[in-house]
Amino acid sequence: MTTVTENSIATHTLIENRWSPRAFTNDPVSEEQLEALFEAARWAPSAMNEQPWRFIYATKEDKEVFEKLGSLLVEGNNWAKNAGALFVSIAKTKYDFNGSPNKHAWHDVGLATGNLLLQATELGLHVHLMGGFDAAMAKQELGIPDGFEAVAMGAVGYAGDPESLPEPLKARELAPRKRKPLRELVFKGQWEQK
Repeated sequence: MTTVTENSIATHTLIENRWSPRAFTNDPVSEEQLEALFEAARWAPSAMNEQPWRFIYATKEDKEVFEKLGSLLVEGNNWAKNAGALFVSIAKTKYDFNGSPNKHAWHDVGLATGNLLLQATELGLHVHLMGGFDAAMAKQELGIPDGFEAVAMGAVGYAGDPESLPEPLKARELAPRKRKPLRELVFKGQWEQK
């Protein structure tokens, strides 16, 4: 299942079909689906095989914990509370083998989260990642210990009707997806070398 890009190089449709809606249905996300997402995350590569990612999640059925996670969001991300599940990704900041700082932990959490996103797409789910949340409050409210830091939050669910969103969120939801051209992102040999 691949499509062809402008350069005739195949890009897997899972990658092209992944997107981050703000409108979600009220349909629940099952524990089995979430387990599949976190299992996909578990298989990500990491520096020294440290696997520094951790996740704390709640479904809408876990009303108290779901509301606690929702309370971490900045006001502009309140739409995420309509999703079937919320999660916080967390980075372990030091290596197990010698206790030194793991400067690659956030990168590795990103790789694990990328796997999670693709698995969600395969299951017909969507994930919207957010940096707009209170990481210090997450640490306190969720009991995240020292040596670990909250990285991002994610809303998981089924894409809903964009008409349910207020402006300007509705306009952003309906706007065409855009990506910068590769020439702005990738350089051969040195910075801005084409």
